[in-house]
Formats: sequence, structure tokens, C-alpha cells
Amino acid sequence: MMSASTEAHEKGSPDFVVAHHFDSADTQFDAGRLGIWLFLVTEVLFFGGLFCAFFIYRNWYFDSFVEAHHHLDKQMGALNTVFLITSSLTMALAVRAAQRTKRSETVNMLFVTFLLAGCFLVVKYFEYTHKIHDGLLPGAMFSAQGFATQHAGVFFAIYFVMTGIHGLHVVIGMGLILWILIRAHRGDFSSRYYAPVEGVGLYWHLVDLIWIYLFPLLYLVG
Repeated sequence: MMSASTEAHEKGSPDFVVAHHFDSADTQFDAGRLGIWLFLVTEVLFFGGLFCAFFIYRNWYFDSFVEAHHHLDKQMGALNTVFLITSSLTMALAVRAAQRTKRSETVNMLFVTFLLAGCFLVVKYFEYTHKIHDGLLPGAMFSAQGFATQHAGVFFAIYFVMTGIHGLHVVIGMGLILWILIRAHRGDFSSRYYAPVEGVGLYWHLVDLIWIYLFPLLYLVG
């Protein structure tokens, strides 16, 4: 019968070791994948609460939300949507390349994904600075002029919270992508060991999915 250490060596990279509390590399891989999915479920529940808060306040201050959302830059929001959807594609291609032991393709796709994520943050930076300049700020800090309704600050409070937390997830995702990019360049991944690439890919797809909901909710329908 094959020992755990031998099985780990055959299933993974040379540095991959099965942890002592797992019977085999397969068990460790399945447990890791389950852990990632459970984490993603908690993320969905977290953002679900924010979406619920949005709809509650939108029901209370409907006119203010409709008026305020017209002050968001739909073109910038659409551009960021393109960046994230494309990055989700390149991430999927990176996972596929890792599964096929294509080192250079994995590195290239991860690098493009990292750049697209950076482009998303650059656009968001210009969007934020424009709103700060115009006084489109959260709650009591709201100082923009020319609004017919009285609660536009509530909309921008929710806008900054939701997009800010999402932006934080993008930053974390970039850190994770950089981590697996360095490891991919080092040759750590192959068809027998690609779990970290797959795990980061699942996280990144969730980040993309959340934005796909945020964009129409905030920019298009208020």
C-alpha cells in the first residue's frame, strides 16, 4: 500500500506534503475545497445582509435613492464591469492552464488577471475622488447642492460601504493572485497539484459575481 508521503509526492509538487491529520492527498484536497466553499457561503451571507439593508433603505427613501443614483458615473461602472468579467475569464484560463501543467500560460493569465484587478481599483479611485470633490458623501457629510430630496446622503452611505467593502475584497484578491503568481512562476503547480490556484480562482469569481449585482443595483436602478 502506498504511503501518505509517497502519494503526496506523486499527486503534488515536490514541496507538497500531506498534513499529519489527513489520510491522503485526496482527502486533504477535498477538505481544502470544502473549506473554500464554506468560506464563500459566509461571504454570500455577509453581502446578502448589505443587499437587504439597501432594499430596506431604498423602500424608506425611494425618491432620494432614485435621484442620487443618477449622480453615479455609469460609464465608469460599466468599464469596471468589463474589467472584472474579463479578469474572471483570465482567472478561469489560469486554473485550466495549471491543471494542464502549462506553467508559462498559468503565469501569463494570472498576470493579466492581476493587471485587470488593478485597473478596476484605478477607475474606482477616480470615481471616489470625483464624488468627494462634489460633496457626494455619506450621511451627515453630504454637502452636494441642487438635490430636490433630503436623504441622498443615505444612498451614498450605502454606496460607499458596499463598494468600499467590495474594493477591499479586490485588494485581498490581488494579494492572493500575486501569491499564486509567484508560486506558479516557481513551478509549484501541475496537473497533480493546483489546489491553491483553484481556491483563489473561486474567490475571485465571487468578487466578480458580487460586482455584477452591485453595478445594476447602484448605477442603473438606484
